[in-house]
Amino acid sequence: MKPFRILITLFLTCLVCLVVAPEAWAFCGFYVAKADTKLYNQASQVAIARAGKRTVLTMANDYQGEVKDFAIVVPVPVVLRKDQIKVADPKIIERLDAFSAPRLVEYFDEDPCEQGLYDRAMPPRAAAAPSAAQESNRVRQDSLGVTVEARYTVGEYDILLLSAKESDGLQTWLTQNGYKIPRGANQLLKPYIRQKLKFFVAKVNLSEYDKTGYQSLRPLQIAYESPRFMLPIRLGMINANAAQDLLIYVLSPQGQTEVTNYRTVKVPSETEIPVFVKNEFSDFYRAMFQTAYDREDRKVAFMEYAWDMSNCDPCSAEPLSQAELKQAGVFWLDNPDSDAMPQSSGGFRPGRFPSSSVFITRLHVRYTRDKFPEDLVFQETGNRNLFQGRYVLRHAFTGEPKCQAAYQYRRSLPRQFEQQAQNLARLTGWNIQDIRKKLPQIRADVRPFWQQLLSSLIDK
Repeated sequence: MKPFRILITLFLTCLVCLVVAPEAWAFCGFYVAKADTKLYNQASQVAIARAGKRTVLTMANDYQGEVKDFAIVVPVPVVLRKDQIKVADPKIIERLDAFSAPRLVEYFDEDPCEQGLYDRAMPPRAAAAPSAAQESNRVRQDSLGVTVEARYTVGEYDILLLSAKESDGLQTWLTQNGYKIPRGANQLLKPYIRQKLKFFVAKVNLSEYDKTGYQSLRPLQIAYESPRFMLPIRLGMINANAAQDLLIYVLSPQGQTEVTNYRTVKVPSETEIPVFVKNEFSDFYRAMFQTAYDREDRKVAFMEYAWDMSNCDPCSAEPLSQAELKQAGVFWLDNPDSDAMPQSSGGFRPGRFPSSSVFITRLHVRYTRDKFPEDLVFQETGNRNLFQGRYVLRHAFTGEPKCQAAYQYRRSLPRQFEQQAQNLARLTGWNIQDIRKKLPQIRADVRPFWQQLLSSLIDK
């Protein structure tokens, strides 16, 4: 018999396709929930569109407090012109989060008597998709060694581009100019000054903010060209008293993106767990991630999703449209026959890539100062293998048994439930006895004893 699998859609449509498993009965399923950033009290989010040496970085602000007190300091490789800085639509980050979030999917076993099959099979993995500086305004304060390389107002933000000779002077300059910089920042600023990086400094222009009508700060987006493919995270640890979550959405015309100075590890996936987790998915994913984080000695980058943006299976959200991808910084979609090199002025011209050539990698980093002493360094790869954090609920068939296969199926259920319980305990560290108390209770054989006896004799 030809093997089958079910292509799951959000609209609960069941379609039959070929898979590797030799004998598996078809079972329909649908997407249930996703592990997006709402699971965490605070999760910083960054989107990076990168091709060659060209980068568009979108930084979502998770700042909690009065906007008048907001300020960020981000090391950047070059002095940015005003037209390389913009305010982005916050919905773009939300869309990237929703599309790439780890997901819970749900399946229902069909009546074994109608299928005529008994062999058990895990829900198959999704099949691989077809491979598819405006003149600088320099104001020197020689005593502190700080130079204001450029000054702009962009949207609701007042922005400075600074260079500095030493960290104490930079910290003093920022404090004197009304930026609330935590104590001890100079130690974390030193490495960036030694590398001769510039500092992108932003605070809120209150009058401009009032005009926007937004209730929260919008993301800042910067575009630049540099051979360095990195993300500075150490400054975010200055006044942190606990591990911080960082979600990174990397958009590339090539394939998966990996962290090179720490191990990149796929989050545990493709595992059957008990159906009661449907109502506890947030607790499950938090516990599962923490357990995996601890097992990896708290110093890895977890890959939660890697997929071609042109499709999804199952979809936790629709793929981003070309217009949305452009808002996310993807600059290689238009005019695919044009020159791939950037303009001499520092802007971008689209590269030689087909319009569908956007591959998204979602990386989740939980970091502390002791485990992540270095900023994150990335590399693009040509690996277009698909991966998703995906957790499976399989509902047992509970209808009346009408054939021998159905009784055999029922006898297999306790083993199935126990395996699911063991999977859940291993993933989360939860107590196995507590898990077993929540498992379904199904009688293995409900026939009169003489039918059971005759059946056993026939089987022999």
